[in-house]
Amino acid sequence: MDDFVSETDSEYTSYWRDWFISSRGNEYFCEIDEDYLTDRFNLTGLNTEVQYYQYALDLVTDVFDLDCEDDMRETIEKSARHLYGLVHARYVVTTRGLAKMLEKYKKSDFGKCPRVNCHSHPLLPMGLSDIPNVRPVKLYCARCEDIYNPKSTRHAVIDGAYFGTSFHNILFQVYPALIPPKSVERYIPRVYGFKVHASAALIRWQNMKRDDMRRRLRRLEIESGFRDGDDANLEDDDDDEEEDHAKLHGAEEHHATGAVVAAA
Repeated sequence: MDDFVSETDSEYTSYWRDWFISSRGNEYFCEIDEDYLTDRFNLTGLNTEVQYYQYALDLVTDVFDLDCEDDMRETIEKSARHLYGLVHARYVVTTRGLAKMLEKYKKSDFGKCPRVNCHSHPLLPMGLSDIPNVRPVKLYCARCEDIYNPKSTRHAVIDGAYFGTSFHNILFQVYPALIPPKSVERYIPRVYGFKVHASAALIRWQNMKRDDMRRRLRRLEIESGFRDGDDANLEDDDDDEEEDHAKLHGAEEHHATGAVVAAA
């Protein structure tokens, strides 16, 4: 998963990070501040996970001056990319890192949700594991709360550990105003205009469970995350239920009164 950049040594610029960020396939990454890279505390434990760690760090921080064979240089370059990815996972959950990723998110640099009913909502990169070389990066949609594979094969081979399993959730905790309303729009399978029975039954059951959950959240005065219009429909349903309950209660009282009169 760490072989996602194929550029050669001849394409290096004077600043390794500038070259790395501008390379095709690395659009998901943000640039890590030099101060963060040179603070040894932020790199704790990485020396045991990266081959030729010190050489790789020197390359990333633009102080590499070792004269070595091409094979050795390529190995160090691969280690540098891996090191950058591991540090990136730590950096993106810092205040500065979140701000940089937020700007990319607002510009839809990570892509847009392919689900039709999400109306091209922007995506966020995320990992399914914090352990390197386990799962590739996925894209998370906050609107439908589901994950998708990247469209490009260049992005599909990026290690998910370079973003971690918590980044996307932390971003919305820090910037709660970005949390989109949850849409109840769903595709309903039909045959000649008639709902397909099995799917329709499942959708009715899911809608019933969702509405029940929203009622309980509203009684507890907890924000459900659904759009206002959806809550308004839910209130109408509650009013109908209360009206039906009142009618049933009145009918029971009338029946009981009639029974008493008959007995007298």
